[in-house]
Amino acid sequence: MKTADALELRRFSHDDLPDIRQTLIDVHANVHADRMGDDEFRQKFPWFVDHWGGHPRFSCVIAYDGSEPVGFAYGAPAKDGREWWREHLNPAPERTATFSFSELMVREKWRKTGAAERLTRALLDGRDEALTVLLVDTTHPRVQALYERWNFRKVGERQPFPDSPKSSSHLASLR
Repeated sequence: MKTADALELRRFSHDDLPDIRQTLIDVHANVHADRMGDDEFRQKFPWFVDHWGGHPRFSCVIAYDGSEPVGFAYGAPAKDGREWWREHLNPAPERTATFSFSELMVREKWRKTGAAERLTRALLDGRDEALTVLLVDTTHPRVQALYERWNFRKVGERQPFPDSPKSSSHLASLR
């Protein structure tokens, strides 16, 4: 049985994007292979990689089994004044520095091994921000429950793009 402990985690930054871009796109295509053809939103993933990777403080962790990438997690700090999750809380926390956790993907044969949690912890541990926020497709309640087990709490719902799925907003404290 595969375990997440056997994986090698490698950290990457904005400067590494040219070297890891295709790996991120390939893992995404593998994870969503059965839905890529008819899902225009998922087909835009390269744009999201470039958008997030273009942030000067972009952070990415890729898990490898030997030379095979098995999953990744990435994000970047939110811009000041762009903490959209605040609209869901009254009162909103005084701490404002927020890390936007954009993507977590693990290839099928590595699911339920602890790889997703290990990638998440590696991405978030040691961050300077006080909070982290992420969105989860509302049609995936098991994924929402997984994040809640990792101390994220649902604070609301939103649809960030007209063609994106409706998503639940989850927030967690990093300190």
